[in-house]
Amino acid sequence: MARFHLQAMMGVREAVIGGVFSPVQQRREDFRRRVDAVGLGPCRTFASAGELAGSDDIDAVWVVGPNDQRVAHMQAIAAATGARRRPLLGVACEKPLGRTLAEARELVRLAGQAGLNHGYLENQVFAPSVRRGKEIIWRRAAAASGRPYLARASEEHSGPHAPWFWQAEHQGGGVLLDMLCHSFEVARFLLTEPGQPRTSLRLESATGTVASLKWTQPRYVSQLRQTMGDMVDYATRPAEDFARGTLTLRDQQGAALLVEASTSWAYVGPGLRIQIELLGPEYALEISTLNTGLRVFLSREVTGQAGEDLVEKQNAEQGLMPVVEDEATLYGYVAENRHMVQAFLTGREPEETFHDGAAVLEALMALYRSAETGCTVTLPDASLASFVPAPARPRPAHGG
Repeated sequence: MARFHLQAMMGVREAVIGGVFSPVQQRREDFRRRVDAVGLGPCRTFASAGELAGSDDIDAVWVVGPNDQRVAHMQAIAAATGARRRPLLGVACEKPLGRTLAEARELVRLAGQAGLNHGYLENQVFAPSVRRGKEIIWRRAAAASGRPYLARASEEHSGPHAPWFWQAEHQGGGVLLDMLCHSFEVARFLLTEPGQPRTSLRLESATGTVASLKWTQPRYVSQLRQTMGDMVDYATRPAEDFARGTLTLRDQQGAALLVEASTSWAYVGPGLRIQIELLGPEYALEISTLNTGLRVFLSREVTGQAGEDLVEKQNAEQGLMPVVEDEATLYGYVAENRHMVQAFLTGREPEETFHDGAAVLEALMALYRSAETGCTVTLPDASLASFVPAPARPRPAHGG
């Protein structure tokens, strides 16, 4: 994730990467060298998140560590602001904002307590195709025939890179938390009338389904152990690798709007696939990241090592392959980072804030609760504040 943001920052003016913290010294040293090599430094390494946030050489902080460190990192950042000679301009946090709604709300509270401008890093909202598509639909189609009423969004790939993503107690769940956060928020963005806040749409109900389709099969349980280590054991501690949700929202006039979202770690195709649709009375919008303008064909005589040089989560090195020319731009990271930098420099509130990240967590927890109970969840639901998805709950003691 940090490397994606590094690649994206190369397309952002008025910003350099002045420092990095990782608990692993080798990783922060490697990242520092990458930053300096592409001319975005000079970059320093810091021994803690608090030390980084407390440095007057740093104007804003991007939180891109593992999910289970969100609260600790934000606590350190908030505490460090009091020792600075000049104010920290802002803090931006990667998705999801926490593992639970309680954690997300704690980040909102900490940012407010410290007086920090804050941004929620939801890259798909800033994807050029999404921004341009929304502008055209609302300007031409919705103005003539009425607002859109159905948004569909899906994201699928063959599974995460790092072991902690597979461990529900660290990640917070499975693919629903990891990826449906993208799908819900990009759908909510497309359904929101331009110029109106995301809160102009009220979440009314959520119906969710989750399943473990691939990675609990014995063959793939073994494969996970071999590639991710013994701490990832989907025979005894699985999380869902497929999730689907239907969410009902109401606009300010009381009209019902629907979001259909689905995500999977069990998809094997050319690579990461994001599909988005927006439908209204007399129109439709469609986006697919694998319908690329550039494709290459490699015969079986062309052999080489496995990699991801053509598209993220690439699953083959031969055949007719789509090529994503600039993933950081296509997926929205460049525009997202440019927006956050400009918002922090000017003191404006970003389009996506921690409040939006918390709203996304509320929707995801409702979907998890629905999937567990088999019932539709009606919002607001106060019990979601303390809800923890089943895969992430502590294991019962032996004999208990």
